[in-house]
Amino acid sequence: MVTLSSPLSHKTLSSPQFSTKRHACPLQQLHLPLRITSSSTASKRVPQTEECSSPFKELRTVACGLLAVCTVATASPVIAANQRLPPLSTEPNRCERAFVGNTIGQANGVYDKPLDLRFCDYTNEKSNLKGKSLSAALMADAKFDGADMSEAVMSKAYAVGASFKGTDFSNAVLDRVNFEKANLQGAIFKNTVLSGSTFDNAQLEDAVFEDTIIGYIDLQKLCTNKSISAEGRAELGCR
Repeated sequence: MVTLSSPLSHKTLSSPQFSTKRHACPLQQLHLPLRITSSSTASKRVPQTEECSSPFKELRTVACGLLAVCTVATASPVIAANQRLPPLSTEPNRCERAFVGNTIGQANGVYDKPLDLRFCDYTNEKSNLKGKSLSAALMADAKFDGADMSEAVMSKAYAVGASFKGTDFSNAVLDRVNFEKANLQGAIFKNTVLSGSTFDNAQLEDAVFEDTIIGYIDLQKLCTNKSISAEGRAELGCR
């Protein structure tokens, strides 16, 4: 069974009755963004001084929120298809850094130092990768065959051409991962989050997709991969 993550429908949003009506404050003249409030809340009496100051509080809140979003967006190292990868790290123990993982950022892929695991070999690693945060890690051409990566977080990881044959991804978070041309034969995606991840030309023979969590559009794209076995297609619900 596959759990689909989908946005709220328009019908869900249309049922409550909302009102943008304000009393005492001429918001139209201030040209500030309005907060949509329910009619029951709008009907309550609010002192005029507090009501007139609320638009400025809202503007300050919106400005702080935009600043926070810009900070995260500029620090997040998402690698686009047309961008070049950074040079291979010359750090002697760069492969061992996977056993520690990223200490900050996690799902947002923000870090203070790139996690470069390219060409590293973690074949049959059964303990040191489990539950680690490897968000935005560079994994191209690395080997994770037979490794236990259950409960790991790999959000926004770049795993093009990597090998994950028989890797256990149970209960892991693998959203927005680039698995292009990766070897995922026999990989276990049991109760795994795969939303936003891409599998272009990936090898998925005998991969297990039991209770995989994935968006509907992402599922449609994944089902176009002809290497998925009949059992895997049945678990995903491919038509």
